[in-house]
Amino acid sequence: MDAVTGFDSVGAAYAAHSDSARGRLRHDLVERRLLAELPATPARILDVGCGNGEMTLRLAAAGHQVTGGDPSARMLAAAAGRLEARPELADRVRLVDARLDSLPFEGELFDAVCCHGVLMYLDEPDTAVARLAGLVAPGGLLSILAKNRRSIGAREALAGDYQAARRLIVSGADRSIGNLGRETRGDDPDALDRLAAEHGLIPQPWQGVRIFNDHFDDTWAPDPAAYAAALELEWAASSRSPYRDMGHLVHTLARRPERSRS
Repeated sequence: MDAVTGFDSVGAAYAAHSDSARGRLRHDLVERRLLAELPATPARILDVGCGNGEMTLRLAAAGHQVTGGDPSARMLAAAAGRLEARPELADRVRLVDARLDSLPFEGELFDAVCCHGVLMYLDEPDTAVARLAGLVAPGGLLSILAKNRRSIGAREALAGDYQAARRLIVSGADRSIGNLGRETRGDDPDALDRLAAEHGLIPQPWQGVRIFNDHFDDTWAPDPAAYAAALELEWAASSRSPYRDMGHLVHTLARRPERSRS
């Protein structure tokens, strides 16, 4: 498995995207599903590839104890800076230098393990899913947000780049250029579910993320009412095929069974 490298150079672009309405749409949809799946009592959560801490801080604000890990010093510094601005979350967040291929959590298990926007930068998902699944406690949740292989070419078509869209669709490409200008690889949600099942987890219904609004660039600036309407439309479609199949991203979840009481 190739390690994810080079994110110090795209940190500013990622932060801008994360703060845009399109980036916020992704975070809001993923957070809503996660909070619906997590227990009401504080859970121990690991956020692998936490970036600038967006989801780490959101989950901590919901009352959970969150460890955010990332291999990029610049990303971790950004996350630490955001945490400093939220002192009420300080005792709920731990930030660590952690690579997916060498996670420093041997012997630790978590009630939820999140890995969002990382698999698309790897050559294959198998080793990563195995490593992540091994950190999920009995009754715990594995949450993966990946690029949707099924929809590659849709963004280009909706944005009017018909030649690029046709090339991607006709070739059956599993890769295309992502938000940050890097080539990224797509995963099929059913294949991710099978991988989770191979490691003892029970797949839960997956969702498509950014179905109708992905082709906008980061200058898209809807007013609050329009954003709320877009969010509710995306949420309604995210769990329903054929709409969810066209999401630029897929959010797969799988749960480890509780230990037998017998």
